[in-house]
Amino acid sequence: MPSPEDIIIQERKEKLLNWIKLKGNPYFQSFSPDIKVEGIREKFSYLEKGEKSGIVVSLAGRVIAQRVHGKAAFMDLRDGTGKIQLYGRLNSLGDKYQLFSRVDVGDIIGVRGEVFKTHTGELTVEVEDFTLLAKSLRPLPEKWHGLQDVELRYRKRWLDLIVNPKTREILLTRDRVVKTIRDFLDKKGFVEVETPIMQPVPGGATARPFSTYHNALGRNFYLRIAPELYLKKLVVGGVEKVYELSRNFRNEGIDRFHNPEFTMLEVYQAYANYIDVMQFTEEILQKVTEAVKGNLKITYNGKEINLSPPWKKITFKDALREIGEIEVNWEDENELRKIAGKYGINAEELTKPQILEHLLDKRVVPHLIQPTVVYDYPYETAPLAKRKKEDPSLVERFELFVGGWELANAYSELNDPLEQKERFKEFAEEKFIDWDFLESLEYGMPPTGGLGIGIDRLIMLLTDSSSIREVILFPQLKPRNQVHNNQEEW
Repeated sequence: MPSPEDIIIQERKEKLLNWIKLKGNPYFQSFSPDIKVEGIREKFSYLEKGEKSGIVVSLAGRVIAQRVHGKAAFMDLRDGTGKIQLYGRLNSLGDKYQLFSRVDVGDIIGVRGEVFKTHTGELTVEVEDFTLLAKSLRPLPEKWHGLQDVELRYRKRWLDLIVNPKTREILLTRDRVVKTIRDFLDKKGFVEVETPIMQPVPGGATARPFSTYHNALGRNFYLRIAPELYLKKLVVGGVEKVYELSRNFRNEGIDRFHNPEFTMLEVYQAYANYIDVMQFTEEILQKVTEAVKGNLKITYNGKEINLSPPWKKITFKDALREIGEIEVNWEDENELRKIAGKYGINAEELTKPQILEHLLDKRVVPHLIQPTVVYDYPYETAPLAKRKKEDPSLVERFELFVGGWELANAYSELNDPLEQKERFKEFAEEKFIDWDFLESLEYGMPPTGGLGIGIDRLIMLLTDSSSIREVILFPQLKPRNQVHNNQEEW
């Protein structure tokens, strides 16, 4: 027995066939609207209730609601800028009224008509002519009862965008964020570049890479885990201010903060250090937040966060002691493992720097709701960062935490080729050492400050989204084994 949805689909196919007989194939139609919904609202805002404009416009979009009352039909039409009411009546449309009244929610149509304002004050287009541009054969989910399955929203993002205004707003917010970042950096004199996604050596971060094989070259390659080493090679080459806004790939777990494919901003500036980068980070995030929110106060997870600089700054060691209530001797690895066990961290297979960062994540980071810079990390946690001159057991590194999670990571970049070589030998597998990068350092890299900002996490923060999947249009998901109706023959 066919399901209710199957019955609706069959009815819509019959409507399509009927339209083709009467008007021709709608998928061959073209239509050139002369205005968008947003333009109508701006141009005709002056109309009084019940007033006609005397101006005919043409617009196109998707029908998202429909109400038929005998010889009159009302519809809501939405384009990329908003929605507006359509009004069609038998007296105006004549023979076309029957077809107009049978338009389904989800159909894409083009219309021509006069703009007026109803007696209730709603801007409306009285339809004089219309054409079907694409038939929606599948019914859209009902507004309140339809697309509630969160996973289904991620799998069918096109449907999510049609029925959920917040998803559209997240998409537009992401666009504003990226444009603001580029504009800010361009005005500061930074050069945007593109570096290889497919790399012979995965470097610039500690993570498990995705691997592939290039037949023509007869060798393995890896999807990049970070563009860092390539960008620093450019600094060596004299590109003193450089950035890349790009996709990175890490073959690791998936959770509310992690997706295997994600977007990072990496910025490098010659003759700067991590103190300069702290100020730079405050400035760029201030610009982005103001562009998106209009001010520096946001709400995330029910808590108000004020991004106004200057932000709180605390050393790694003080953060563990004062916030995490942990007094720790970094040199005593056995003691570290005992403390980790006390707080439910399985440290059996963790290295010393991993234990320290797990302790920070467990005991400190959840408390860092307001923007907080944690700086001066143990040198083992950052093999590419410069040691502190005053205390070589530390590196000039900071992380920015907001809302209880990490948003940015930065260092004074290690530019000593001899020490960098020793660090690689100490912390990296030999097959993952980028010898070309080491050679480039031997030509001399100026003192440099580097910054990485997780763009997806930034969008999460600015849109009050609880999962990274909300802000990535097509997140990676486990396969769902099911037969889809669209795999069947008509």
